[in-house]
Amino acid sequence: MDNSTVPSRRVRFMKIISLGSNIGSGVFIATGKALATGGPGNMVIAYTIVCTSVWAVLQSLSEMTIAFPVSGNYIDYADRWVDPALAFGAGFAEWLGWTAIVASEAGFFNVLVQYWSEGSMPLAATISIFLFACLVIFTLPNKVFAWFEYVTSLIKIVVFLIIIVLSLALVLGAGPNGYMHHGDTWKTLPAFLNGFSGFANCALLAVWAVGDQVFIGIMGGEAESPRFSMGHATKLVPFRVNFIYVISVVFITLLVPSDDDRLLGGSGVAASPFIIAVQDSGIPGISSLLNAGMICGVIAVAAEAVYLSSRVLRTMAHQKLIWEGLARVDVRGRPRLALIVTSIVAVLLSYIQIAAGGLTVLNWLIAITSASFFANWIIICFVNWKFHRALKAQNDPLFTELYAWKSSLWPLAPVWLTLISLFLLGGNGFAVSNFFQNILGLLLIFGFTIGYKIIFRTPWRNPKTADLSTGRRSLSADEISMLDNYYRQPPWRRFLTYVQLW
Repeated sequence: MDNSTVPSRRVRFMKIISLGSNIGSGVFIATGKALATGGPGNMVIAYTIVCTSVWAVLQSLSEMTIAFPVSGNYIDYADRWVDPALAFGAGFAEWLGWTAIVASEAGFFNVLVQYWSEGSMPLAATISIFLFACLVIFTLPNKVFAWFEYVTSLIKIVVFLIIIVLSLALVLGAGPNGYMHHGDTWKTLPAFLNGFSGFANCALLAVWAVGDQVFIGIMGGEAESPRFSMGHATKLVPFRVNFIYVISVVFITLLVPSDDDRLLGGSGVAASPFIIAVQDSGIPGISSLLNAGMICGVIAVAAEAVYLSSRVLRTMAHQKLIWEGLARVDVRGRPRLALIVTSIVAVLLSYIQIAAGGLTVLNWLIAITSASFFANWIIICFVNWKFHRALKAQNDPLFTELYAWKSSLWPLAPVWLTLISLFLLGGNGFAVSNFFQNILGLLLIFGFTIGYKIIFRTPWRNPKTADLSTGRRSLSADEISMLDNYYRQPPWRRFLTYVQLW
């Protein structure tokens, strides 16, 4: 293959990281809670709906990111095409959601460590170890973080593939105690537990598990070739989410009954439905292997969260939405002050679990994060619509340019995402027993947005004069040459670029 058709190592890094991003405790362990609270029917429907939203998010986000690959991503777009107050609200929601993820992953790290220590290690010690491992990465050169995310993403992908293959074997009766599973877990127990409330709980956990995928957009904004990187990510990530996640959820519902006490009461990977199925089959030696892989996963997700949150703060400072000092970077290009602020808040949220009860705080953190993601999905849809209005009002030829990238079947993606987000928001706000817990994130986001609008009297952007030039990137001669050679290849060779892991 000619070198001009091969993406650089940075592009391949982003591809692997995009595949492995967000694979963490939400998939490995929290699926057990979803099964126990919603039953197999609610679980499959909720995860399927949420997973289709990932396609819509990346479709809506990619066409803006490819044309305007700025580090701040859709927060910058909300400012220039809608209203600075909406940009502030979106930035606050993103920062809050991902900072809360650091603390929630600290709680799950403790759960995983206790599987080996059998309760002998104090919560404060495990949280301290976790925070050190997560934050020390940002004191090292940037390439260390890139390699860390690349390697841990590979580990998570391999672990997940092992789980899928193993789950299939268990369904077919593998193991000394194994037997063929014919769907008894659907027949002997209610498929839909706790009505719509059960579905809403499953949806909440599903959103937290798959994430808002904005991490991919921000990385794409900083990529060497956004047209190639984001173009691949919009196909890779929805495939990973829709195929691997949904398949794994279906296996869970076949292998583990929803009334199994271990789903909510087990420690470490023993609380994972995958491990419950392995233990029941009598296969030895798998639990510790998966426990180690899952520990890598939760640390990696937390590091992603710190990275993303600090970049969000820096973007808001660049746009003068908050104190401009947070936009400063050190000699290595890292937003040092933004990293410090994010780290301090993440540390505080993590240690609150010691005083307030780990499981209780964990549930609040999950609810806040999911609400933040719901809100930002709606914001992304609205910003994308305003982006198209600005292009039309100014007769901008963006989508007619060479290798221009436009969302498939637009406006299907933003319309679908808006409908799903409103449906899930309503479900979690009005059908879940912990009403205040599930709308707290929304109250914070909308309260901060409206307050910012009232205090600063920010202007509503006119599509006819909205900024369609700052940060706009035309394809370079090298990128055009690479894309020419890439699209001249037969389909099977282009397919290999999606599955190449090095």
